[in-house]
Amino acid sequence: GILGLAVSFAAKDTLANLFSGVFIMADAPYKLGDFIVLDSGERGEVTHIGIRSTRLLTRDDVEITVPNSIMGNAKITNEAGGPHESYRIRIKVGVAYGSDIDKVHAVLLDVAHQQANVCKAPAPRVRFRAFGDSSLDHELLCWVERPVMRGKVSHLLNSDIYKRFLAEGIEIPFPQRDIYVKTLPASG
Repeated sequence: GILGLAVSFAAKDTLANLFSGVFIMADAPYKLGDFIVLDSGERGEVTHIGIRSTRLLTRDDVEITVPNSIMGNAKITNEAGGPHESYRIRIKVGVAYGSDIDKVHAVLLDVAHQQANVCKAPAPRVRFRAFGDSSLDHELLCWVERPVMRGKVSHLLNSDIYKRFLAEGIEIPFPQRDIYVKTLPASG
């Protein structure tokens, strides 16, 4: 009886992984090559889906093996899921109050159109999001073909936007604080 109890406890995790593996293969919430994000924060490309576990390759080229019992009970965001694999990136840009926002929009769109890795359809667009504490907050919205490209393309767009803003005389503000020193009367 004790041996049976010990075996059943040992087999519990194995059976949970096996059942979850079968359900994952049948339900197919992700497939090989998809980029997924787990609710625990891990993000990577699915490189293997087995009966016992699923393997992810992170952007740091580190392979993570996740037991299927955890995958079966986790909230998974499939960045490559949906009707197409393209992924939307958002580049937040603040410009100084007094800037010509039509010129800002034109420059942002031109930078996006010049970037080879940005999809032509859907077309990039700019949104004026808010009046910030020290800036007029905009967002450049564009699509890349695969989720794995988002970091590289964001870097390239940020670099190109900064260079173009310098060339066009568009100011990117930064918070500034003024300190007034009040002198106290001399004690006598």
